[in-house]
Amino acid sequence: MRLLIIGRLNGELVTASRIAMSRGAAVTQADGVEQGLAVLRAKGADLVMVDVSLPIRTLVTALAEERIRTPVVACGTGTDAKAAVAAIRAGAKEYIPLPPDPELIAAVLEAVAADARAFVWRDPAMERVVKLAEQVARSDASVLITGESGTGKEVLARHVHVRSNRAQKPFVSVNCAAIPDALLESELFGHEKGAFTGAVARRIGRFEEANGGTLLLDEISEMDVRLQAKLLRALQERVIDRVGGTQPVKVDIRVLATSNRNLAEEARKGTFREDLLYRLNVVHLRLPPLRDRPADILELAGHFARKYAEANGLEPRPLSAEARRLVAQSPWPGNVRELENTLHRAVLLASGPEIDTDAIRSPEGEALSGPATAAARAVQAAEAVTRGFVGRSLAEVERDLILDTLDHCLGNRTHAAKILGISIRTLRNKLNEYTGAGIPVAEPGHTRALAAYG
Repeated sequence: MRLLIIGRLNGELVTASRIAMSRGAAVTQADGVEQGLAVLRAKGADLVMVDVSLPIRTLVTALAEERIRTPVVACGTGTDAKAAVAAIRAGAKEYIPLPPDPELIAAVLEAVAADARAFVWRDPAMERVVKLAEQVARSDASVLITGESGTGKEVLARHVHVRSNRAQKPFVSVNCAAIPDALLESELFGHEKGAFTGAVARRIGRFEEANGGTLLLDEISEMDVRLQAKLLRALQERVIDRVGGTQPVKVDIRVLATSNRNLAEEARKGTFREDLLYRLNVVHLRLPPLRDRPADILELAGHFARKYAEANGLEPRPLSAEARRLVAQSPWPGNVRELENTLHRAVLLASGPEIDTDAIRSPEGEALSGPATAAARAVQAAEAVTRGFVGRSLAEVERDLILDTLDHCLGNRTHAAKILGISIRTLRNKLNEYTGAGIPVAEPGHTRALAAYG
């Protein structure tokens, strides 16, 4: 765990720093926001604790603009309630009152690391995958993890990291589908000051940030072929070149990659380098879809019900017998991601001593159902959509089709583009156009409705 503390280390912040170090955190300190940003660009961090008196909104905005996804926690005197509220509104994830409580500091550090251990399974189909993952975890071999969207590829990648010899070093994830091609090279390899317009300072890339640890290249099939060549060199020689740089930089990393596509087929089509596939595919872990691991469904449902009850300060409720039957019989086309979103909503909507079928129902009021009724529902939906075309412009129909498809894919741009039959670049351009017009667009992992309330 790498902790960055922003603020002058006097009094309570010194104590907070010592508590964090006693819990195994490697602590770096910066006096102000600009110095803190410089540390993040140069070294990265897993968590930022910032003095509440500093401009937190400026820090959070800068992190978003530079695509640095490190969570921010504010610290201040326990009696300053207004400052605490302002910090949360400015984008801080939590507020820690000072003088610090050792258990509270430990809880925050534990929460940041929790995702790495939140791996739940019971089905024999998953057991085979997990055993193979743990068998190869202590090696430095590259691992390719494939499976449908929402099956838990990144969670399995984190599990491999936690079981590896690099577990105490950084785990850095890059979503290759979510970053425009023009920015992905800089995101991966970093850049020097002045390398391009807007490069106001040197910034290390994800390769350097992951040095000593593990780098996950999520949805690697979406990477441009030109950039794949540079990635191949980095994997073969363990050196990278920053954008605008003149000196190669050595890196010591273990690379994991995920894809929901058949990369061998992509290589045959010429959209993915065959030599890069060989380099990544030393070990192949294929995650089965949730419908093929039925024993995991109720195990995961119970896990998510407890997780979101605790996260929302609610009393944990079990699923009723009817709700369990409904959940177990659903085909879950969105896999674990869809199941998690459904249980999150159900926890918030449940009113009795149990989570019943009414809370499990979709936002439209339709109960989840199995394959037997899926065809009838599809026909009804198609008829309703066709009737809705009359009297509307082509641009309006196109917009609704794109946004509805993105909702169906829970914000996954890659899947939506594939269904629509357009390039990911065209889809991004359309979404940017809609966002600029003030039209809500689903974020990854969400629908528009969830994003609006998120």
